[in-house]
Amino acid sequence: MKTPASLEPLVRDGLIDEVLRPLKSGKEAAVYVVLSEGEVRCAKVYKEANKRGFHKQALYQEGRKVRNTRQARAMQKNSRYGRQQQEEVWQNAEVDALFRLAAAGVRVPKPYNFVEGVLLMELVIDAEGSAAPRLNDLVLTPSEALEFHGLIIKEIVRMLCVGLVHGDLSEFNVLVDKNGPVIIDLPQAVDAAANNNAAVMFERDVNNMAIYFGRFAPELIETYYGKEIWRLYETGNLTTDSALTGKFKSSTKQADVHSVMREINDAREDAIRRKYEHGE
Repeated sequence: MKTPASLEPLVRDGLIDEVLRPLKSGKEAAVYVVLSEGEVRCAKVYKEANKRGFHKQALYQEGRKVRNTRQARAMQKNSRYGRQQQEEVWQNAEVDALFRLAAAGVRVPKPYNFVEGVLLMELVIDAEGSAAPRLNDLVLTPSEALEFHGLIIKEIVRMLCVGLVHGDLSEFNVLVDKNGPVIIDLPQAVDAAANNNAAVMFERDVNNMAIYFGRFAPELIETYYGKEIWRLYETGNLTTDSALTGKFKSSTKQADVHSVMREINDAREDAIRRKYEHGE
């Protein structure tokens, strides 16, 4: 196929040997299957900020490191240069997260390089060698749902042990290869310790997985892994080997009804947004 303009610099520099075909195109990025260093990989091309659809970025950017005070001031002023710097920080967040998570053994695509707004990484494939399907594309038996849910919970725990929360985890950004779930799409990943919204995002991620797998194994809908895992993390007792039950004893303090309603409304908006973005 004709080389997209966004990939031409990487072809000239020898980082990409050939662009084989487009894989998918979303509101955040376009992904191509490429030949690189003799291997079939994928190239994720981030779209310009004004062409992207991800909402509430400020919530995710809290606690992210910037290079210097000039960059921070520009981002606060929202100048043209500041918006460019915000975009750089946004893209680098995914790159940094992938390298950290891959090094920690979390099941994410292996990253290789990041040049000119293009992320070169592993192409996740299924048992037949084709591009792995999204979790949303599968119909599961109850036993498969329970097994995959257990595997994804282990990956979520490993991520939190590294200090990261996905922030937008759903059935649309989990691939399934022959060994199980692989987590993708991490530009909104947040620092669990530095972002004040991390606890809410984490519980939402976990609940999204319970609700999805609960379509096939209804007993998962009544589990409380998010609260249980976060409590272990907060108290410094979370490890990759922590024994989890899915049960959680709630506090006796009066619930903040307004906060709960805000979270319910946010979850509803997120569900509508994901259906729109994925053409459903």
